[in-house]
Amino acid sequence: MTGNKNIVVLDGYTINPGDNPWDSVQVLGKCTIYDRTPPELKLDRSSDAEIILLSKVKLDEAALDALPKLKYISMLATGYNNVDVAAAGRRGIPVSNVPAYSTESVVQTTFALLLELAMHVGLHDASVKAGEWIGCPDHSYWKTPLLELDGLALGIVGYGTIGQAVARVGAAFGMKIIAYAPRIPKAAGSVPVRFVSLEELFATADAISLNCPQTPENGGFVNARLLGLMKSSAFLLNLARGGLINEVDLARALHSGQLAGAGLDVVAHEPMLADNPLLKAPNCIFTPHIAWASLAARKRLMAIVTANIASYLAGAPINVVNRQFLK
Repeated sequence: MTGNKNIVVLDGYTINPGDNPWDSVQVLGKCTIYDRTPPELKLDRSSDAEIILLSKVKLDEAALDALPKLKYISMLATGYNNVDVAAAGRRGIPVSNVPAYSTESVVQTTFALLLELAMHVGLHDASVKAGEWIGCPDHSYWKTPLLELDGLALGIVGYGTIGQAVARVGAAFGMKIIAYAPRIPKAAGSVPVRFVSLEELFATADAISLNCPQTPENGGFVNARLLGLMKSSAFLLNLARGGLINEVDLARALHSGQLAGAGLDVVAHEPMLADNPLLKAPNCIFTPHIAWASLAARKRLMAIVTANIASYLAGAPINVVNRQFLK
């Protein structure tokens, strides 16, 4: 039976473009679902909401002040940097995220990008379809040097659930795992890992995977200084948040050959802007923020969001990211 709480979904299209119904959420309250919400409409659409679900819509302190009926926020993602969680906490509003739903898909995309940088599958597929194999005097050819991952060092920045899963797959390829984490986890996973400083990781890794959250303190931390430490043969992978990288610095490093390539699923401004300097940078490949988006992952997301709301309605919210700020 449908509850009487007003639930508003501000940007639901990417979670359910038609294959992942909201049925489990809709039974919990009076649910209004918007595919997308432009900034100028977010307050009007949210004015009667007790519960808001959102992913990329921004709720800053001023927006929270304008929504006196709001009592609970559940992200439609793991990241929560689009909400001022401290301001929400001061107003007694718990903010929950969706942890660990996309781990398998993110890891899969991480290695899809790394393997493309190492083996250039797309380049060779295009070459074959252009007739180059048909006209080749040899049974085999390659258009660029090919890289074997076995024995290379995989550096992982952030060693939580996803970082440890990346390590497991890297180890299966025969890679040596090094990692940086501000706080070394007590349970460091099932594969051997050596924790090092950020500077040592950037200087010694053959491939670097960013798997850390974005915080006010670490925006743009992958900058010219750290990039300047990298091997000219190394790759940088970012499947976390685009704002972790200074994109101008990365573009310059790719143009200069400071590193061999980058594989990015995220950029600082999404959707990507036409003047993003990385668009013209050599050896930079992209996916349009799809690492989280397999149907299996989105179904897990929907189940966790439903549990988040149900727990709030029961008076014991789970997955709360701003508990330290709550009154």
